[in-house]
Amino acid sequence: MALFMTAAGLSASLGSCSPDELDFSQYPSLEISNKEITMKVYLPDAEKGLYRATRFDWSGVIGSVQYKGHEYFGYWKTTHDPMFHEDLSGPVEGFIEPGLGYADAEPGGKFIRIGVGVIEKADEPEYNWRETYKIVDHGEWKIDHGKDWITFSHEVVSGVGYGYIYEKSIKLKNDGFIIAHELRNTGSKTIETDQFNHNFFMIDGERSGTAFNISFPYDISTSDDPKGMLEIKGKEISFLRDLVDDDAVFVALTGYGETAQDHQVTVLNQKSGAGV
Repeated sequence: MALFMTAAGLSASLGSCSPDELDFSQYPSLEISNKEITMKVYLPDAEKGLYRATRFDWSGVIGSVQYKGHEYFGYWKTTHDPMFHEDLSGPVEGFIEPGLGYADAEPGGKFIRIGVGVIEKADEPEYNWRETYKIVDHGEWKIDHGKDWITFSHEVVSGVGYGYIYEKSIKLKNDGFIIAHELRNTGSKTIETDQFNHNFFMIDGERSGTAFNISFPYDISTSDDPKGMLEIKGKEISFLRDLVDDDAVFVALTGYGETAQDHQVTVLNQKSGAGV
């Protein structure tokens, strides 16, 4: 497991600052809710979408989750470019880089990013996850939703042996939500991939710093330098100071095992009392 923290965000992840001057109302979105939770979800759109880069899956980009008077997510930067790899709110998800067929494709050839589409390979020595590549086929998106749920379906036929139907659903429950996935291989080639969730927590708009505590169900350790910003002790991570400006720290953590219980990590905003 790895933790990446900046002044604006903890990436496993905390964030902050959703500036009023940025107008996100221009981007297609839907709101779902139940008695406890209201969630804003941005929609995939090749022309008008909040996110049109190639790093992350375009479906299920969550812009806000409000629960019992607290906000858990939101946009975390002071600038926004739909074509920049990290300019979106979370949770968002992605598939293992560089993508299906990248190694076999010549420059100008095709490879596939699941949840994005068919991509043109650049003339480069290796894949760059920070780069936004040319999308030659966005595939077909279908969206369905009800009061407290939304589903996305993305179908891609590449012409180079890879094809899929990818479905994602978000369903609210009383105290949270469930994200479920299904990936069906419709091509002639085997799909080998992995998937990750990039949380981008932004709990009550608090910047990464001494307000936050992160706890694990096991003892943790790291060989990385916390740069005087973090204290890692026993099962907990705490901030030694508030992160400002371009402060950033990355630590790869060890100590976890193979049980589901090891996923029970808690991120707590001690100032507001809200956490996940």
